[in-house]
Amino acid sequence: MLHVAPTPARKKVRIATTSLSGCFGCHMSFLDIDERLIELVDLVEFDRSPLTDIKHCGPCDVALVEGGVCNAENVQVLRELRANAKVLVALGACAVNGGLPAQRNHLDVGDCLTRVYCDRTGGKVPDDPELPLLLDKVYPINEVVRVDYFVPGCPPSGDAIWKYLTDLIFGRIPRLEHPMLHFD
Repeated sequence: MLHVAPTPARKKVRIATTSLSGCFGCHMSFLDIDERLIELVDLVEFDRSPLTDIKHCGPCDVALVEGGVCNAENVQVLRELRANAKVLVALGACAVNGGLPAQRNHLDVGDCLTRVYCDRTGGKVPDDPELPLLLDKVYPINEVVRVDYFVPGCPPSGDAIWKYLTDLIFGRIPRLEHPMLHFD
């Protein structure tokens, strides 16, 4: 088990995370690194993340992004992360290729909204200005911003996330061997 504390010569790595259009499963896998979270806190400082409840990203070394891009708010959040991160990692199937949310890509968004809100309930399509504008399809994040690394999986395991993250923290080229790759 990794047990390296920062020294005066080793500055803590600043990490940001976000979840766009997806199920939050990648963040749950991140928490599955279990007791290694305590070791991670010795090595990193968290910026924007559900773990900190910080809403906007400041300058950071690594940004982990889960979820595809399905609305205008996702685009804004993703561009802010990319602008502030030295390294951006697409984490999980939704970020890598659109994942399950991209199943709507072969459907007309307007028709879907009408069927869900009008045909079935007799209501109307919500048009509150607080709701983010839906895009015509769900995009993997690399179609919106430059991505440095891709971690596949649905979701990737806690062990895979730990391995990838510690490789980045210690300046190694991140690499996952076959047993850690999950495409289910």
